[in-house]
Order: sequence, then C-alpha cells, then structure tokens
Amino acid sequence: MSLLGVRELLSPNQDDRPAGVPIDTLILHYTGMQTARAAIDRLRDPVARVSSHYVVDEDGAIFRLVPEERRAFHAGVSHWRGHRELNGRSVGIEIVNPGHEWGYRDFPALQMAAVCDLCLEILARHPIPARNVVAHSDVAPDRKEDPGEKFDWQGLAANGVGLWPEGGDADVVRDVRAALADIGYRVDLDLPVVLRAFQRHWRPEAITGELDAGTLTRIAHVWRVTRAG
Repeated sequence: MSLLGVRELLSPNQDDRPAGVPIDTLILHYTGMQTARAAIDRLRDPVARVSSHYVVDEDGAIFRLVPEERRAFHAGVSHWRGHRELNGRSVGIEIVNPGHEWGYRDFPALQMAAVCDLCLEILARHPIPARNVVAHSDVAPDRKEDPGEKFDWQGLAANGVGLWPEGGDADVVRDVRAALADIGYRVDLDLPVVLRAFQRHWRPEAITGELDAGTLTRIAHVWRVTRAG
C-alpha cells in the first residue's frame, strides 16, 4: 500500500501483462510537453495509445494512471539486458519537465524527493535490481533523450535507487561494445549513439558521443558494478 497520497487518474491505455514475465525493470522518463496537464491528457487519450504507471509533477504530486499489475505503454521499441519490448516487464514513471524541445530545466527538489520515495515503494514491491533502474534514453538510445542530463541519478542512487558507482580501473575494459552490452545497452547501433545515452545517465557533464578517457573510466565503473550484481 502506498504511503505517498497518490491520486488516481486512470488511463484507458493499458492491458494485461504477458503471463510469466516478471516486473524487473523501472524506466524513468520526462514528459517532454509544455505543461503537466497537457502530458496527463495525452497519457489518458485513447487515440494516443501511450501511458505510464505514474506521473510526478514538479510540486511533488503523484498521479497513478495505470496499476502496476497492468501493462502501460511507455517504453515503445526498447531493449535492455537482452530483453526487448520492455513494457511487459517494467514500471514506467513520467516526470514532468518540458524536455529538450520546450525548454529543458532542472528538476525541482520536491519533485526529485517524490520520485525517490515512489521508486523506493516500487522497488519494495518488485524484484528490480539496481542495474535495471534506467532511463528511457538507455532503453531506446536511438530515439530518446529523457529524462536527460539534468536528472539527478547520483542523488537517487545515494538513496538506494539505481546505480552510481565510484572508483574502478578503466584498464579492465578491453572491448567497449561488449562492456556496454553487459551493462544492458543495445550495441548494434552506431557507437556514438550508445555513448551519448550512456553519458546522459552516467557522465552528464560530457554528452559528446566520444569515447574519451573520462567516458571509458565511467564505463569501467558501471560495468564492474553491473557484473557484480
């Protein structure tokens, strides 16, 4: 049972999850629309055929659009750790932010606190490992940028949500594509596309798509922790 005062705004855009498939992935998005109201309206529009399980507004208000035991339509064509079409095995959270198209801005502290609390509740209900708490851009690197470089992944990890590893030796990575695949990425894309997605999550200070020393070191850090658990 949620302790967060979640408000129900159910979306018709949902269906049964596939039988026998665990809920083992948590995918975070930004709404990428000019207002929260516009985003929620679209996520509840039967014509749009998109939805998420939750929306978190900038003031920290949380709305449930789809029950977690049902499939929401948030990830689209997606891939992580060898699995495709991740809607069937994931919970999706849309975080209100206009995104790169409409004036991307920082995520307020109240919003991030609500996201963290919501994620912790979801993680308590489902066997989702830290390595499967991911961005929309991680699972669809050739299509998506969200929630983007301003999102506080490091702060979430410090509170028990996802990964933000420190330390490690870049020399352990001999094959960058193999390491990225071990982390979870689809690597049959152009390498700069995958590197930009990785950088948005784990090296937001340098979203270049280039395999510089700092990016290689950060890949090694994430790869090491991913392999450990």
